[in-house]
Amino acid sequence: MKERMPPFLGIYYFYTAAELGSFKAAAAQLFVTAAAISQQIRLLEEWVGTDLFIRQHRQVVLTHEGETLYLQAKKGFAHLQDGIRQINQDPNPTQLSISTLPSFAQHWLVPRIGQFKEQHPELSMLIEPSNHVVSFQDSSVDICIRYGEGNYKNVESRWLMDEVVYPVCHPIYQEKHGIYSVDDLYKAELIEDRWPDMDWQLWLDSVGVKGGQSTLQYDGSHFVLEGALAVQGVALVKHSLALRYLDEGKLVRISNIALKPRFSYYLCAPAGYFRREKIIVFEKWMKQQIEQFSCLGREELIIKESDYSLKWKRN
Repeated sequence: MKERMPPFLGIYYFYTAAELGSFKAAAAQLFVTAAAISQQIRLLEEWVGTDLFIRQHRQVVLTHEGETLYLQAKKGFAHLQDGIRQINQDPNPTQLSISTLPSFAQHWLVPRIGQFKEQHPELSMLIEPSNHVVSFQDSSVDICIRYGEGNYKNVESRWLMDEVVYPVCHPIYQEKHGIYSVDDLYKAELIEDRWPDMDWQLWLDSVGVKGGQSTLQYDGSHFVLEGALAVQGVALVKHSLALRYLDEGKLVRISNIALKPRFSYYLCAPAGYFRREKIIVFEKWMKQQIEQFSCLGREELIIKESDYSLKWKRN
């Protein structure tokens, strides 16, 4: 027959009062009233069937039975603290494993990660491109970078940066088809990403112009960007991924109108992971990089707030 467990709150209050030798001191430490401490301990005494304290005017003294229970409770709470430390302990403190979107890895993170390595040569790096939030319990991943609404299950999500999207194409495609403003988009082959907030029709409706046919779709922003670089048409792209190609002259932006999507970038991990030293330094570095990047290429943009309606959700 399974033994009944004593009331845990009573055990915790009892242990704290025994450690401090005072109900009043225990109440102050636990931010409750002395009456609450007394009540819970009285319930525990009723449960075990004996007094655990000799109550004196300014202090309480353990009875023989109270001393026995205190020693066992002390061991028990020590084991609990060890368990918590093991949960948050970093099994690989010299390796940083990052899971992120393939597009963000290829076009934003990888070109910058060398700077992080120079600052932290003691860390080995593993970047795993993936469109899905990993199960931290079943993998060695330390941190995820995700693009979405930040409401992922069983992890803490910390906002990194927002995004804006606009149409781009290769200079050869622009000259061949005469596409120099959004009013010219009706002449273009539109390259579309299947992600919900990268829908060409939603973008065109928000801007109030007509576009050409969208007959070329890719499942991923990195493919869309490669399609534009390969002179396949006009692509709706994220600013974070396209900026360096605009600066290099490999792509041109069609007008300065940009829309702010519903989604943003988030840093995601179990809450305890954010206390790991390597995650602390990586998060700090990411925020520094994002602060520098946020000032680039946006000053000439006319950014409109969009009203995207999600067609489906993807982690």
